[in-house]
Amino acid sequence: MGTIHPISQVTEEITQIFAVLGYAVAEGPQVEDDWHNFDALNIAPEHPARQEHDTFYMARAEGDNRAPHVLRTHTSPVQIRSMLSKGAPLRVIAPGRVFRADYDQTHSPMFHQVEGLAIDRDITMANLKWTLEEFLKAFFEVPSVDLRFRASHFPFTEPSAEVDVRCSWQCGTLKLGEGDSWLEILGSGMVHPKVLESGGIDPAEWQGFAFGMGIDRLAMLKYGIPDLRAFFESDLRWLRHYGFGALEVPTLAGGCESRLCSGR
Repeated sequence: MGTIHPISQVTEEITQIFAVLGYAVAEGPQVEDDWHNFDALNIAPEHPARQEHDTFYMARAEGDNRAPHVLRTHTSPVQIRSMLSKGAPLRVIAPGRVFRADYDQTHSPMFHQVEGLAIDRDITMANLKWTLEEFLKAFFEVPSVDLRFRASHFPFTEPSAEVDVRCSWQCGTLKLGEGDSWLEILGSGMVHPKVLESGGIDPAEWQGFAFGMGIDRLAMLKYGIPDLRAFFESDLRWLRHYGFGALEVPTLAGGCESRLCSGR
């Protein structure tokens, strides 16, 4: 008997929570052109993310001097495509596969991200903070969360912030909203004016926030999965243990409370 993969389950949980908050789901190609993946997102030619040790570049025919296509390194190009096609105001999330040349216990050459984008006339960092708090409370099924914003730098947001959530570890089980530890969980910020311009939106009239987090990482944290590599190894024993039954339809909060408490 087959099971629902944890990535599929968690993606559905995330989608349902943000649907209640008014966000549509946007999708885009996994093979991207250089402009959508880098230039439109204010990523300079000398930025480390463009180097071959991070990015998978597609081959060009001999004599073709155009910039090569890439396996997208994030789902941010979907934000650009959404802005160009739908304009403002806009509220979308972009879940999907992304690719980077990295492989260890917490990194994989192919993994999953979800990014969010909200654009309107009077959006501020306060709206971003509220949105993330509501999402994390619903996703981890806790009554409250305590977030810490640390100044950071991303080419596509200004100001930019890494977001930590207060937590504790009890017998190897993560508990949010309590304790003396902090766990980095996502990156966020206000959309850079140059990115809005690339999306065909006037930054003098509109502004917005964006955030991004790893779906695989959220699944690991919520369901106590220790090794990212196991997600992609097709081990039937692992799938039977961590997989979900076909009738375990995600609710608004998502998941199964008994699994969360037991660390499964």
